[in-house]
Amino acid sequence: MSGQGQLAEYLQACRARLRPDQVGLSTYGERRRVPGLRREEVAGLAGVSASYYVRLEQGQALHASQEVVAALARALQLTPDEHAHLRELAQPRRHRSARKPPPERVSADTADLMASLGHVPAILLGRRGDVLAWNPLGHAFFAGHLDPAAPERPADRPNMPKLVFLDAHTRALYRNWPLKARAIVGNLRLTVGKHPDDRELSALVGELVSRSPEFATMWADHRVRVCDSTSYPMHHPVAGEVVVKQQTLRIPHAPDQTLTVVTAAPGSADQAALTLLAQAVRESTVDPARRRSPLGSPA
Repeated sequence: MSGQGQLAEYLQACRARLRPDQVGLSTYGERRRVPGLRREEVAGLAGVSASYYVRLEQGQALHASQEVVAALARALQLTPDEHAHLRELAQPRRHRSARKPPPERVSADTADLMASLGHVPAILLGRRGDVLAWNPLGHAFFAGHLDPAAPERPADRPNMPKLVFLDAHTRALYRNWPLKARAIVGNLRLTVGKHPDDRELSALVGELVSRSPEFATMWADHRVRVCDSTSYPMHHPVAGEVVVKQQTLRIPHAPDQTLTVVTAAPGSADQAALTLLAQAVRESTVDPARRRSPLGSPA
């Protein structure tokens, strides 16, 4: 979808989420055809003409200035992440041919960084959520039922959004699955806003919309979320019931790549559970006769 198409849909979605009383408007009991704000109400709150705002929502205006974006963000009560997303969608874009992006690779520096994180689960994701690399503990924690060498083969790389929505094992890992699912969708929305011409990204969204009604519902509300640091209660086949913090870091020389590191509170039972998992990984590595993953599935 074009950036302008996304801008129009995003404004409509944000407007629909706000009630008049939330922004100090009185309705005096009048019946409204839509539950959210009207276009002219948003325009009035933002201090722009109603006709101009209508053009924005209809995808007719080429772009919006940063001042207008800031005014709309205040009127629609957007969070900082939502404001940044609106700013991304509203910036003028040069027409670019939708060429296939170059293959995503793991640099030597990033590989060294992941190797140094052997004591915690770590997983490297590309722009579209493809697993570019994981350390042994990261594989055991997130996807021990999959081939540990899969990320090394671009055609076979697991995709995290697909795993969360379409893979029963991954879904069972998260005791609060909707929380993780919302994070995946919100972050994917941000990525699509930055890369509207990425055909593979559009194809991924299309596949998820068609195969997962839950994804389709979440995608339709246009909520965005930056994946940074979130605690998740997990049910792991080896580690058991554990609460971990997943921190997502961007790779400086490859800003479309993110490194997710899993930690637990020092001295807690959760940390002890991760230590148990690490021990299982070491044992499976030391004993070549064990042709099974730490989760008990064929490697």
